[in-house]
Amino acid sequence: MIRSIIFDIDNTLYNYDHAHAIALRALENYMAEQFAWGAEKTEQEIASIYRQIQEEIGQKAACHNRLIRFQRLLEQNGLPLHPHALNMYDIYWDTLIRNAKVYPGVETALSDLKKAGYTLGIGTNMTARIQFRKLTAFGLLQYFDFIVSSEEADREKPQEDIFKYCAKKAHCLPSQCVYVGDSMIHDIIGAQGAGMIPIWFRPQAENFASALTHSTAFPEAVPLSEQVPVFSDFHELCSLIQQLSN
Repeated sequence: MIRSIIFDIDNTLYNYDHAHAIALRALENYMAEQFAWGAEKTEQEIASIYRQIQEEIGQKAACHNRLIRFQRLLEQNGLPLHPHALNMYDIYWDTLIRNAKVYPGVETALSDLKKAGYTLGIGTNMTARIQFRKLTAFGLLQYFDFIVSSEEADREKPQEDIFKYCAKKAHCLPSQCVYVGDSMIHDIIGAQGAGMIPIWFRPQAENFASALTHSTAFPEAVPLSEQVPVFSDFHELCSLIQQLSN
């Protein structure tokens, strides 16, 4: 019996890619005004710092902390931390959150699932404060009974531990949890490996069956399965979960 529905946030509840692109442009404008950097240099430096942090500390929540990224960028280029590190952090996140577009039907789906008696949760690779800010700005925080960030769990998806921590907070077995996410590696394979029922959100896919069959995202050790439920519109989610419950 399904008792809990757990959601990813970025590119699942809202279009992260769209908002990130706008936030990156705002950062590029700031660096141009303050240091006469070109847009390409800013983008390259940010990407390089991110790779550097990943190599040094591995996949941990600190990798997602933009303040650490911008701090490093300034330090390594001999630029003053004050006031630019905090300015860059605020510009990025304020711009991203202001321009984030929640996918149509998300709030209706959450409301209907809540009314149906499901425990609703979040399982996300991110720092807690930013994810709380997003959910609050979207008007969605009220629907969730618990949140698990990789900062709290000290684990990153697709590691099984973070999914099992979600199930623990939901007060049920992993097999009683549905996990909804957009990433085949981080969300679907991760949730499936932890014993949850994964549902793949694919708003861009034109042919879901083909995407599943020919996906190169699956490691060879994980069998391709067309039984993974896929949806493209949140208006479909409640009926899909109902089918899985029968």
